[in-house]
Amino acid sequence: MKHQRPFAWMMAIAIASITMTACSSDNNETEMPFSSDLVDNGTLYACGVGQSETRSDVEDSNVLFTENDIEWFNVTTREIKFREMQEQLYPRLQPFHEIKFYLGNNVIFVVSSFVGDWDSRVFTDLVLHYDVISDPNQGHYYLHDCYPSQFIDTDEVRANIIKNANQWELFTYYLKSKGKLKK
Repeated sequence: MKHQRPFAWMMAIAIASITMTACSSDNNETEMPFSSDLVDNGTLYACGVGQSETRSDVEDSNVLFTENDIEWFNVTTREIKFREMQEQLYPRLQPFHEIKFYLGNNVIFVVSSFVGDWDSRVFTDLVLHYDVISDPNQGHYYLHDCYPSQFIDTDEVRANIIKNANQWELFTYYLKSKGKLKK
């Protein structure tokens, strides 16, 4: 009986290290370390990427919004409040498969999709959610870790949250430096 306890600990450590290795090697995007140089040298903007487009296909015409279009970002709710734009954002988002957030020339993170309240698909990674149900007179935009929210406790979503942690830190740090962070 005494020999089984060290064996159990050894197995637990082995399983934990395999799990951590699997999570860390499963990145589709290279993990970008937090760097204040990026904050000092870049402009925040988001580009739409169609289903058939590659990174090199993203052009200025695909820029959906810049930091100047963001009035504030609420860290708690993850709502992005946009300023009035000449062209409404919602229709401009619809044709794109992904949305890439850039700081300068560096991709901060990739939003797997733009979704609305009517969307019945399941997304286990970051999405830009357009909510019109809670306030029909004015739509609200949110950056959520998954859609719908009841999938937040799945292993895949938790792994993606960990994968995106540095990028979130950079995103919020940058917006705070611009006075656009709301708590």
